[in-house]
Amino acid sequence: MNPLLESQHLTNRRHFFGKSAVGLGVPALASLLGQEAGGEELLLKAFQKIAPKAKRVIYLFQNGGPSHLELFDQKPALAKFDNKPVPPGYMEGKRFSTMSAAASKRVLLNAIEPFQKHGQSGATVSSLMPHTAKMADDICFIKSMHTEQVNHAPAINFFLSGFQIPGRPTAGSWLSYGLGTMNENLPTFVVMTSVTKGTSCGQIFYDSYWSNGFLPSRHQGVKLRPGNSPVLYLKNPKGMSHKLRRQMLDGISALNEQKLAATGDPEITTRIAQYEMAYRMQTSVPELADTSDEPKHILDLYGPGVHEGGTFARNCLLARRLVERGTRFVQLMHAGWDQHNSLTTELYSQCRDTDQPSAGLLQDLKQRGMLDDTLVIWGGEFGRTPFLQGDYKNRERWGRDHHPYAFTIWMAGGGIKPGMTYGESDDIGFNVANNGVHVHDFQATLLHLLGIDHERLTYKFQGRHYRLTDVHGKVIKPILA
Repeated sequence: MNPLLESQHLTNRRHFFGKSAVGLGVPALASLLGQEAGGEELLLKAFQKIAPKAKRVIYLFQNGGPSHLELFDQKPALAKFDNKPVPPGYMEGKRFSTMSAAASKRVLLNAIEPFQKHGQSGATVSSLMPHTAKMADDICFIKSMHTEQVNHAPAINFFLSGFQIPGRPTAGSWLSYGLGTMNENLPTFVVMTSVTKGTSCGQIFYDSYWSNGFLPSRHQGVKLRPGNSPVLYLKNPKGMSHKLRRQMLDGISALNEQKLAATGDPEITTRIAQYEMAYRMQTSVPELADTSDEPKHILDLYGPGVHEGGTFARNCLLARRLVERGTRFVQLMHAGWDQHNSLTTELYSQCRDTDQPSAGLLQDLKQRGMLDDTLVIWGGEFGRTPFLQGDYKNRERWGRDHHPYAFTIWMAGGGIKPGMTYGESDDIGFNVANNGVHVHDFQATLLHLLGIDHERLTYKFQGRHYRLTDVHGKVIKPILA
């Protein structure tokens, strides 16, 4: 049997055009229109009716679940009832991780550091986050987030892809698919990871966190490594000239074009495009990673860690350089927030590594006039429990368990109303008290800010039209500028 002939026989005319239209239609249109004057606006008019307020996104994802009760959500009742049992009724019908199997016996724990009000907005921020506190009037704090997952990987998948099981496209991939590229020389969706040194609670960075799922693979996030070679295999081998590389790629492209004509497989188009992207990145990526042209006063914004590759501070600087050059979605993932027994030790390290770079990024974007159309998001997959995990008498081993029922994230720039707090948790930070924001609501708002109706950006796969927000989600209009 000849596999090529068999493929041709099995691919009928309807199947070929249907697969090609769904797989390549919108991205191809985005690419073509993007090369013309006003192409981006024409594309939006082609399938959207929302005026975009943001052009790009930097998502500062904090893996592990930062404690909202230690950082942003001040609860005087926790001080009043410190070391007292959780009041009756709070635990009923609630799920927690297996580490809180005896949750009914837990005692409440007050925040380990004091809070103060900051800026004209009067936002409450812990002394653990002094740099973020200075940016309070540029930030919208959402204190009524809630989710459905109680463990890390499912919760992170849920936040990033709208589904707890790996296999769905993540937000960056949806935006790449829906809006196309702004720079043919760099990936549309870039990911960088970091972990606080010496942490005992780092999380694994699964590839599903930047997966394209069932979307064409050109929309998968490109992970940049620390160091002088952020992307593997970009450099030409010894003895291969730039001209020879170009000739080789032209030959491969011709062969792939023949295969595409024979089979109609859209993944071949992706392969051709990715070869060309890699060729262009031989120049663009080294230039991106070389920060020697950054003046000292800019580097100082991000803190001392900016001088070391692979740190959160360095990644924040590279994120600004990426969006400045046209990358649409940058996802920074920093692990180490899972303080089950290190709240009084490692939480300080986490805040020290992330506070100044996050605030410095906002300052840097703002002074360049980029914050207005760049959406910056800071938050994890859930919060931490109001009750103690551990022995109250052993302060050095204090911790909090995973808590999905109420927690805090913040957003800034890109069409978000600055200097406000939206939503509220109850008196001990256990449940949402008002204006609850579900993960799908957050995703719907994210897409809305980039000019996308979350119900219209869909992809047909296995007979069903999928979307980032599944069959849920509503835009949080009060936080829109």
